[in-house]
Amino acid sequence: MKSEPEEASIDDLAAQGTLPWVGVRNYQARNFMRDAMRTGDQAFFYHSGCTEPGIAGICEICSDAYPDPTQFDPVSPYFDPRTKPEQPRWWLRDVRFVAKTRPLGLPELRSHAELAGMRVLARGNRLSITPVTAEEWQFICGPLLGRHQEE
Repeated sequence: MKSEPEEASIDDLAAQGTLPWVGVRNYQARNFMRDAMRTGDQAFFYHSGCTEPGIAGICEICSDAYPDPTQFDPVSPYFDPRTKPEQPRWWLRDVRFVAKTRPLGLPELRSHAELAGMRVLARGNRLSITPVTAEEWQFICGPLLGRHQEE
């Protein structure tokens, strides 16, 4: 799950405990979040749009999908004038802080053959939400982060 640190960082999540993952405005990313994620799933918290993009921590999905209220707020940068409360277009989930990790930047992630197919590392990827395979998760949490936890 990508976020620009100026908007929501792993430190913000640690301080607040939980955050709504607002502002997803791409249909494919929305579908991953709305349809594929489940309460209790863990995700990498990835900082993007910064000097050193990469994994900054781990969060847990702690809610079912629900309509993103920013789509209805005319003063929000995520306002969508085409959507109506009775037919929301954009959904979100709440995330809970699990852990801050050492920074795992793009060059380091790309240097491992085990992660060659990881969607977030694909050239030109702009999605803010991308799936991670069990093998990718285990490799990052194990050899790279030294964490031994369940998926």
